[in-house]
Amino acid sequence: MSFFKRSADSINNKIAGSTFSRVFRLEGCGHEKEIKNTKFLTEIRAGVTTFFTMAYIIAVNAFIVSQSGGTCVCNDTKDPSCSTDKDYSLCVLDIQRDLITATAAISGLATLMFGFLTNLPVALAPGMGLNAYFTFQVVGFHGTGPVPYRLALTAVFIEGFVFVFLSLIGMRQWLVKIIPASMKVAASVGIGLFLTLIGLSNTAGIGAINGAVNTPLDLGGCPDIFRDKDTGVCLSHKLRSPTLWIGIIFGGVLTAWLMMYRVRSAIIIGIAVVSILSWPRTTSITYFPYTDEGTSRFDFFKKVVTFHPIQHILGAQDWNITRAGSQFALALFTFLYVDILDCTGTLYSMARFSGVVDDSTGDFPRSTLAYCTDAMSISIGSLLGTSPVTAFIESAAGIAEGGKTGLTAVTTGVCFLISIFFAPIFASIPPWATGCTLILVGCMMARSIVDINWRYVGDAIPAFVTLVFMPFSFSIAYGLIAGLMTYAILNGLVYAMKFISFGRITPPDEDLREYWTYKPKSGTLPWFIRLAKGDRRFWEESQTENGPAINERTPKGSAHSDKDFESTDVPIEMDRYDQADGGKQA
Repeated sequence: MSFFKRSADSINNKIAGSTFSRVFRLEGCGHEKEIKNTKFLTEIRAGVTTFFTMAYIIAVNAFIVSQSGGTCVCNDTKDPSCSTDKDYSLCVLDIQRDLITATAAISGLATLMFGFLTNLPVALAPGMGLNAYFTFQVVGFHGTGPVPYRLALTAVFIEGFVFVFLSLIGMRQWLVKIIPASMKVAASVGIGLFLTLIGLSNTAGIGAINGAVNTPLDLGGCPDIFRDKDTGVCLSHKLRSPTLWIGIIFGGVLTAWLMMYRVRSAIIIGIAVVSILSWPRTTSITYFPYTDEGTSRFDFFKKVVTFHPIQHILGAQDWNITRAGSQFALALFTFLYVDILDCTGTLYSMARFSGVVDDSTGDFPRSTLAYCTDAMSISIGSLLGTSPVTAFIESAAGIAEGGKTGLTAVTTGVCFLISIFFAPIFASIPPWATGCTLILVGCMMARSIVDINWRYVGDAIPAFVTLVFMPFSFSIAYGLIAGLMTYAILNGLVYAMKFISFGRITPPDEDLREYWTYKPKSGTLPWFIRLAKGDRRFWEESQTENGPAINERTPKGSAHSDKDFESTDVPIEMDRYDQADGGKQA
């Protein structure tokens, strides 16, 4: 062991004195703002850890978004989803292969850019939750939704540039601070329940539930030969599908058991075991049955290592936005709102976990550049044909391994780019292998439900409406809108009653409500609000009492301290990094 330690120290010392080290401000580089306790090999190890923690997104995102049908055209007048059309199914299979390349490419490119430009150990990839909303609500299963796939990509492309604008003027940072804390948490829980429902479904999960004729849902899990061809309802043999139990035992129980022991990459292990068991063609759980579709899958799988070019979804935007009208605007608004909650908040929590957030301003170094890089990645991702890109909370796995600089993110990005050449492997992962992954991710997101302010009705009911409407309406958009409207109506009526009664009539437990104001408790207001208030030097951000933001990592809130994660400013999906990384629990 001493030999390996001496070798590692030798490599770290050689790199420390190089120009490369100065770029990332590693310890010993001589930069005036060098970051203490940062080593080259530690950053590399942290980046690889982050990759294996979030590599599941390559297969999961490709499968989910491919269920939209992509650019495939369905001409069946009797079945608008073409669920039994063989040619359409083969087209969707090609779309899934395109999306594997697209997901790996945009994850690698976005993470590389982010690490190099911001020097933060945060990885980016198409976001879970947003991809489900993009597929099942906006575009719809096999294109049966209100917005065509090409037009939905246009909405994502525009969203990215809107985010750039909001980031440059400071409004994006301000918006995430003024959203009521319980609504932030409810959005996280609601998306988690939404993902859980998808993971339990037959089309994109283990198939434990399906639709019904007399009830909204019914127990499923039957082999395909016992399903009604028109409705998909199990006529008999419920819970007897071998793929269901393989998915539950190895994709669910095994993964959860490994997570209990903090085994890194537990989700990857679970997905790998189920996939390997599903690859032999002669079994009842095979993903390559002796059909046209199964043979096509197997022929592609046999290539193992190859580059699959993006053939059908590259630059597929449709700029005739009048085709969808209000639905296009609704999709764009929801993408904006959810991304403001998700990515902006995730960046804050990861920056805090790294120890770079200034408590006096609530900001971190290069924050505007970080937001702009993320926003541009969203637009680039849409050009490659995928749903919005966001910061991943799994980045905390690498931070817990000691990653403190952008070199961690750069390493993760390189790993994603290498994975492009293993597309046949990622394309051969069956839905029952990733179904329990969605359920476990939903579980981790739902843990934050305890942070909702249940003591005051004005906070609890809007939050509850939000988290319930998302899965039951099968729409993140409707859940967000319902929650915000409920919050505005209830608290608006209370304010009106106080105003009319000159403050004499108030709820008896009003002192338990969460404090809300459009003025954030830390930092400065956006320049346009300072201008509206008559500030003649509105372009200058005034310093706070505690001084300017810090520009280097400090011990407070570092990866060796859990205290900072107890803040109510921690965003949605705040605990999802725990699911497979073995890092510290927030």
